[in-house]
Amino acid sequence: MVISGVGRKSGFIVIAATVKIAECMYMARKIVMVAFPDAQMLDVTGPLEVFSSSSRILERQGTADAYTVELVADEAGPLPMSSGIQLVATRAIADCTDSIDTLIVAGGRGVWAAIENESMVDDIRRLAARARRVASVCTGAFLLAQAGLLEERRATTHWASCATLADRFPAIDVEQDSIYVRDGDVYTSAGVTAGMDLALALVEEDHGRDLALLCARWLVKFLKRPGGQSQFSAILHQQQAERVPLRDLQHWLVSNMAADLSVPVLAQRVGMSQRNFARAFAKEVGQTPGRYVESMRIEAARRKLEDTALTVDQVATTCGFGSAETMRRAFWRRVRVSPAAYRARFSTQH
Repeated sequence: MVISGVGRKSGFIVIAATVKIAECMYMARKIVMVAFPDAQMLDVTGPLEVFSSSSRILERQGTADAYTVELVADEAGPLPMSSGIQLVATRAIADCTDSIDTLIVAGGRGVWAAIENESMVDDIRRLAARARRVASVCTGAFLLAQAGLLEERRATTHWASCATLADRFPAIDVEQDSIYVRDGDVYTSAGVTAGMDLALALVEEDHGRDLALLCARWLVKFLKRPGGQSQFSAILHQQQAERVPLRDLQHWLVSNMAADLSVPVLAQRVGMSQRNFARAFAKEVGQTPGRYVESMRIEAARRKLEDTALTVDQVATTCGFGSAETMRRAFWRRVRVSPAAYRARFSTQH
């Protein structure tokens, strides 16, 4: 990546960057990112960094085509992000007349004003018709929807906006839990960092799994998550108890999945009667202790199936299921696939 300008203007950091690929054997794929005032900065820079990092890797190898990246907006020039930092749009979207490989639309709190900008929506529709594929990050899905690009398609967005997307555009089949969704040549991703997962998937689609994993490792990205995974882990999704003893118990459970986590044992740990404990836990957490423990064990098992070479029996034991059959039944109830099928789809141990 070549930095073409770094400076300060009105108290903001201004960054303009382009990727130059000089020694690749083939024509580079052009990535055009569309942003707007008050876009989420990581929606923009996260995916573009994936593509530019892949370009640098391929440039060193000199064996394949790579990518160029460009940031465009309604007008060229400084573009304030929701964080207060400014990026520089190198061109107005209306001036984009050359060929595009991948058109990506960012999201962020400014999207609600952007979808009312008819000229921008028209330009997105125009560019999408010329691009090989179209994608959105986070609430950028609303701009694609406004442009009519998600009609009768499966799509996703930030988990907090899925219901709004479904209500506002009922012709879209909104998948609330997916990290990203592909429907034909249109891709949508969940919130913020999920845009990097989508970008890595596009790199894998273009250049293979090895480059995508190498790029993820280069960016010190913990896991290149496949698109079918949940947007958020059960640990993040669960409601936190108000009472300190119950909240402490929730934290303790994460590291003690293999222990006896029956109601009598948990009630004793927090110094409550079984009846009061079960009632208080369900009221504050939103589900019974048994269902909560099962969801935590499934979460732990999912991670081990993804990231380790432990057998299914070993995973069942270390996560407190007792047997592989018990874990299999729990997976079918909650995940709708068997542990073996889940591993086959999501394991990183290849």
